[in-house]
Amino acid sequence: MNLETPKKFRGLVNQAHQVAENYFRPISRKYDKAEHAYPKELDLLAALLDGMNAGSPEAIGATSASKRGAAREQQEGIKNGGNLSALLGVMELCWGDVGLLLAMPRQGLGNAAIAAVANDEQLARFGGTWAAMAITEPSCGSDSAAIRTTAIKDGDHYVLNGEKIYVTAGQRADAVVVWATLDKSLGRAAIKSFVVEHGTPGMTVTRLEKKLGIKASDTAAISFSDCRVPAANLLGNPEIDVQKGFSGVMETFDNTRPLVAGMAVGVAKASLDRTRELLKKVCKLDYRAPLLSVSHAEASLYRLEAEWEAARLLTLKAAWMADNKLPNSKEASIAKAKAGRVANEVTLKCVELAGALGYGEDELLEKWARDSKILDIFEGTQQIQLLIVARRLLGKSSSELR
Repeated sequence: MNLETPKKFRGLVNQAHQVAENYFRPISRKYDKAEHAYPKELDLLAALLDGMNAGSPEAIGATSASKRGAAREQQEGIKNGGNLSALLGVMELCWGDVGLLLAMPRQGLGNAAIAAVANDEQLARFGGTWAAMAITEPSCGSDSAAIRTTAIKDGDHYVLNGEKIYVTAGQRADAVVVWATLDKSLGRAAIKSFVVEHGTPGMTVTRLEKKLGIKASDTAAISFSDCRVPAANLLGNPEIDVQKGFSGVMETFDNTRPLVAGMAVGVAKASLDRTRELLKKVCKLDYRAPLLSVSHAEASLYRLEAEWEAARLLTLKAAWMADNKLPNSKEASIAKAKAGRVANEVTLKCVELAGALGYGEDELLEKWARDSKILDIFEGTQQIQLLIVARRLLGKSSSELR
């Protein structure tokens, strides 16, 4: 197994790192303090990325995270594709700033959802759209199958009614990918995803959340009241397949969970890199020395680095499997669970290792600790990921193992 970054992606990774270091880092604190202010600097950056990624299946953004082209690539013997390139780019950009990445135009989690399940006509139609993802509701948190937002067919439209909360980029994005049920009596099998464009009558942003971290990114609550959405905006197959059940829309998570895990890996690496620099002033950092012979600070750093490396490799595996069209639901959840927990532990421990310096605003360490917490929560909490892994390992359904 070759664990090096594929040669064809090294240019993209280097570009992403340069953006993180020279573009994100200098404005990171500015937008951490100015919550809900849109980072206008991102408009130019988004245009540059669009130009670099145009026509390229190995792009940095969320739109390249899909299993769609995997079959063709597999026939040609290509094992590293859009999912891995998107992941590698996300890791580097979040080394700069997680909130700014989440605020990037046309790089929302809704874009990954479109890439995952849209048909060819929809892919072309929504190609330049910035899409947020709306799943969570006041009545259902971690249980996505308990969605109450309804979508009732009415001629060439669906009429949506319900409320969504914690929608990342919900106010700024051009459109929102909304999960709704076609028939509550059929349970999870009837849940479909719809692209609802901002400005559609009946869709209202009701509030913006004030948050612990990722303040550069807006997080919105959105209500839908008799909101008429064209039937052509239902992503994927409109038919309800009770046998297939929930798997259609859940394929989205197979692509997005490795990306969120990559965000966690990126911010954890930022904390480790800075803490290593600070510790070098007082420690030798000799990796050849036995752990029992080094200081507690050194031993703690080495342990955190090992945990980080494990999270990184699990995350790369989940994306690689998607590129090779292998079932990766379990691996995506393993990566998300591991990386989310590791990022929380690493960033908080790095604040501790840096002492008073890590707690102040002269360093970004305290910001990274705040930003990292959400990465263990959204796209499925730590507990939900472990439950999914247990179901896959034991061969149990969601009704059998809750």
